[in-house]
Amino acid sequence: MKPYSPFPDPLGGFFKEKSRVGWLVFLLIGLLGNCTPTRLLPPGRNLLRTNKLTGVEQADALSLEALYQQQPNSRFPLPKLAIYQLGNTFYNRDKVQKRLEDERLNYRKRIQAARPDSVKVGKLLVKRDQHLRRHQLALDKGNAIMRLGEAPVVYDSTLTQQTVEQLDIYLRSQGFFRSRVTATDTVRKRMVTVTYHITENTPFTYAQLEYAIPDSGVARVVRANQKASLLQVGQRYNEALIGQERARLETLLKNAGYYDFRQQYITLEADTSFAPNTVRLRTLIASPAPGTEHRVYSIRHVNFLTDAGVIRFGVKRDTIVRDSVYYLAFRHRFSTRVLDRKLTIRPDQRYSLANTQLTQRQLADLDVFRFNNVNYVKVDPTIGTDTTYQLDAVVNASPHKRFQELSELGATYVAEQVGPFVNARLKVRNVFGGAEVLEFGVRAGFEGQYNRVTGSNIPQTVLTTQLGGNINLVIPQFILPWRSGRILSRYNPRTRLNLTYTYVQRPEYTRTNLEGTFDYIWQRSLYHQWVLTPIDVSIINTTAVSDSFQVRLNRLANDGSPLFRSFTQLYVPSINATSLFNSNDFNQTRDARFLRLFAEVGGLTRRLYQDRISLNVYDFAKFTADYRRYHKLGPKTFFVYRFNGGIARALTRTDVPDSVGNVSGELIIPYDKYLFAGGSSSVRAWKPRRLGPGVYTTTRVDDGQVVRDYNLEQPGELLLEANVEYRFPIYSFINGAVFTDAGNVWTLQSDPRPGAQFKSDQFWKQFAVGSGVGIRLDFSFLILRLDIATKVYDPTAPNGEKWAIQNFKFLGKSEDQTAFNLGIGYPF
Repeated sequence: MKPYSPFPDPLGGFFKEKSRVGWLVFLLIGLLGNCTPTRLLPPGRNLLRTNKLTGVEQADALSLEALYQQQPNSRFPLPKLAIYQLGNTFYNRDKVQKRLEDERLNYRKRIQAARPDSVKVGKLLVKRDQHLRRHQLALDKGNAIMRLGEAPVVYDSTLTQQTVEQLDIYLRSQGFFRSRVTATDTVRKRMVTVTYHITENTPFTYAQLEYAIPDSGVARVVRANQKASLLQVGQRYNEALIGQERARLETLLKNAGYYDFRQQYITLEADTSFAPNTVRLRTLIASPAPGTEHRVYSIRHVNFLTDAGVIRFGVKRDTIVRDSVYYLAFRHRFSTRVLDRKLTIRPDQRYSLANTQLTQRQLADLDVFRFNNVNYVKVDPTIGTDTTYQLDAVVNASPHKRFQELSELGATYVAEQVGPFVNARLKVRNVFGGAEVLEFGVRAGFEGQYNRVTGSNIPQTVLTTQLGGNINLVIPQFILPWRSGRILSRYNPRTRLNLTYTYVQRPEYTRTNLEGTFDYIWQRSLYHQWVLTPIDVSIINTTAVSDSFQVRLNRLANDGSPLFRSFTQLYVPSINATSLFNSNDFNQTRDARFLRLFAEVGGLTRRLYQDRISLNVYDFAKFTADYRRYHKLGPKTFFVYRFNGGIARALTRTDVPDSVGNVSGELIIPYDKYLFAGGSSSVRAWKPRRLGPGVYTTTRVDDGQVVRDYNLEQPGELLLEANVEYRFPIYSFINGAVFTDAGNVWTLQSDPRPGAQFKSDQFWKQFAVGSGVGIRLDFSFLILRLDIATKVYDPTAPNGEKWAIQNFKFLGKSEDQTAFNLGIGYPF
């Protein structure tokens, strides 16, 4: 009789089912278990086990830990030393060396035999270098498994002493001038623990901030902007901030016309003898030479070459003058009026670094130039006149190809059916001569799926046809009923018009969606963008519904699900606005923040026309917020967390007749405006849009038994969600991740489905939780992602089965437990 154990099988019955993966995991655990940490150490040497830091109260502990000159082997999320030792059991250095010598000798003979055929010799040289490089890599760093891990970090006391010196230097740079740093090492079983003891003592603060600037013009600029200084009286001394203050002063003066100014003219002197534990800081800005002043430059001429890089011998560029700016080109293809709005460098203005960078950024955002730059040429002053210092500005812009096309051909694999798809896009730049960008896109796809909603107890394989197209036009200015002039040009304004059509045909229904939007887009700063959409109109039409599917929809309607409303005729007018702040880059390589706020109101004027059209119109309001924080822990190591939420609500009631003709008012919103949870960018252990609402469980009849139905979307009016993810490098372009997601959706109004409505005293117990691991292939221009997530806590399960992790399965029929998510880009 098997003894009782309160702990579930963590491998989900792998060994009971005698699965190959289970035995492989068992073998791997056994091999790793036999790896002794000190087995590969040289005689008399010890392994660095860990570094500890004590006594830090005011200084930044993370910055101090980053100064360790020797780090122990990484143990999270992978035991890299154990992996290295596992690979070493299969590694024979002598054999690798012999293979290297044999390859070198073999290719020497083959190259000798191939002479004098230079083509064959060249190919052999390339192959030889590839083979030798691979063997040399194995010789230097071990086999592939060893390279996935890390070689043992042999403790070096010299590096400990260097760390002490670095910590002492850093503490002094942070104002701890009387600090003391010592280190002790403890050896146990040939493993060393190094403890760094910090005595901070009282830090020094700024008692006085003084300026010594002999140049009166420079002094006026600096003192006028003194409130923006990064250094304040009472603040702790900080050399990093002092460096940032020097950079701020340089930028400040460059924006005031001082073209030649450099940081080298700025010196900050610290006097610690002024008073106990205080610093008197003097900012000295030297002149270029004794008795001289820094020069202020103004712009004399601005020349704009719109076809830089194009050469035509014997032909001069034509010149057009607009607002005192000279536009030169062999053939003028771009509207000078539009370019003039993007140009913030003007004649007779003072030189400004900020205006220079803004001009380059706004020209790049037009997407009609491959590159652009701004160069300045000093103008020799005229002899015998008042000395003025001037610059001639030359803007060089090289145009993009006018036509650009992109085609994608691929396939999906669902329910043992291959579904091919094709995408084609055509971009036309400068289509009307005003730097406009016009895009055409078409998509066609066919997918095989399991049909679970036809009312049949037996799943059937069906074919879904999806056809779509869109037209997108971006105009590099606001289209307004009045002239905006140059007031808004600093914010890079754009107008976007988009028209999209989608056609979906399945055995259950045929559905079309026609959507048009009119957007205003502007850039408040480098990282902050606004989008205002005064016109957003959708027309949704279901042209055909099968009888069996209609029965299913009616059953869902009786249960309280709003799913049936997506298969009617709808007219959805709205106005919305988006605020997007993102300080990260495309590949998410920065320590950054992200905040997206979205607000939408629709159907406000429906009473004026609802009785005159045959389409349903609902009024609603919607708000969502998405905040993300990216903590950079290393070159490729990040800790990321995210909070995502939203609310959608009908504004007034809509009269809806029931089956016997009685009319009642209901709070209804368009189906596409509901909120959903689950999927590759949400709670990844659940299928897309299948989580919730609340603790309500959707069921279906399968082979005469009532089972849970994971194939129906679950809309809600309130969304609360949180994600935590640790990202780390594995090998070369392969990165890994471990994550945990939590969230759910609820309805706000009274709902006939038990447990679907949000209740303030219950919702915190209704969060679904899922965890998993992921692999990311980072090709720089493209990131492919595979996440495997399993349910940890399922609030929709029966009371005794809510902790779904007890039923963990990886292989076999694990639809209710484990989800595989394949995507492009990071989940958030």
